[in-house]
Amino acid sequence: MDDFLAARLQMAFSLGFHIVFACIGMVMPFFMSVAHFYWLKTKKAVYKDVTKAWSKGVAIFFATGAVSGTVLSFELGLLWPTFMEHAGPIFGMPFSLEGTAFFIEAIALGFYMYGWGKLNVWFHWVTGVIVGISGLLSGILVVAANAWMNSPSGFEYLDGKYLNIDPIAAMFNDAWFSQSLHMSLAAFVSTGFAVAGVHALMILRGRNVIFHSKAFKIAAVFGTVAACLQPISGDISAKDVAQRQPAKLAAMEAHFHTEKNAALIIGGIPDTANKRVDYAIKIPGLLSFMATGDFNKEVKGLDQIPENEQPPVAVTHYAFQIMVGLGMVMVLIAILYFIALFNKKQWLKSKWLLKLFIAATPIGFIALEAGWTVTEVGRQPWIIYGVMRTADAVTPMPGIVYSFYLFTAVYISLAIIVTFLLYRQITMVGKLYDSSLKQPNS
Repeated sequence: MDDFLAARLQMAFSLGFHIVFACIGMVMPFFMSVAHFYWLKTKKAVYKDVTKAWSKGVAIFFATGAVSGTVLSFELGLLWPTFMEHAGPIFGMPFSLEGTAFFIEAIALGFYMYGWGKLNVWFHWVTGVIVGISGLLSGILVVAANAWMNSPSGFEYLDGKYLNIDPIAAMFNDAWFSQSLHMSLAAFVSTGFAVAGVHALMILRGRNVIFHSKAFKIAAVFGTVAACLQPISGDISAKDVAQRQPAKLAAMEAHFHTEKNAALIIGGIPDTANKRVDYAIKIPGLLSFMATGDFNKEVKGLDQIPENEQPPVAVTHYAFQIMVGLGMVMVLIAILYFIALFNKKQWLKSKWLLKLFIAATPIGFIALEAGWTVTEVGRQPWIIYGVMRTADAVTPMPGIVYSFYLFTAVYISLAIIVTFLLYRQITMVGKLYDSSLKQPNS
């Protein structure tokens, strides 16, 4: 393994771990706040129990997200110093604002965790809402920085120099809205289905059924609503990518040849040597329509992209297919859940519906990881699209492979510790949050 590959793998591995912690940390405060609101309105003890249990999870993921996010910021300087030297003054604003949002989130979380019985009840609830809003803003600001890498703006690049820098224009680049919307919904989908799946498992096992039923419904509603909205944001993102990054779109669809009435490819195995896709289902004209809004418009293929500027086709295509496929599975589950909520109430107590959510527990995060693979791998070979190549930004410092091994061990250890803490929280519900067992009206 050379240092360039080690640097890319370390960044990918770090991002892959951090995105899970960050997404749960962004979304769980909203679940917690809804449960808290129900307790304030109904005075049913079970909602207070759910709120307190989830608040402990929020604290755990806030800590792990903070640690893994801080490591990532150091890795940018360690692994990609040339990139940071030039890009830092341009897209540094969203990172600075993200630090402010993180600061507010930390203060609000402190008030929330230690405010039980000490603060006005509604002010206490508001601090929880602020935790969620500031966490979501943190995520959006980081995504805005990533979007700048896909759609660089706010500067002029002349003779190898970055001139006339405008940080506001850089932050609100052409890709920030579509990426932020898609990522925010993905966080709600993945976290909602994961949390709902865990509580569904506990219900199926007959453990603290009242507690887990209330928690399941809150998480399931968030996850299913977001799942149904996600295809809309996906369409917005696809049209945006088609305009700005035709090479990425071509790799996502394994679209080798420029053509009108371009077919949407479902599945398939890309054969890059022969420029074709084997064993795929093709829907004529649909790619043209999704990319341009017109079934007969031309869609640029990889044949119009220089070979040294083409992203890895197979990885990008497979990741895109996984993301879309799992997204459609979650939409189907969401539709079944809405039918159960509004028309088939008896389904809500059926084992098959609970088993569906249990099976879906990991797929939101698998889709999330696949989506980030599309975003990052599909941009290659550029670290700043069309301006700076990834290979030109890597550190000249030797021995990066050892850094990769070290950081990998740290993240695996962190994941094991977090898993243990969450497992303890879930299995100790009956002992730590058992007031619902004592309250007949809960």
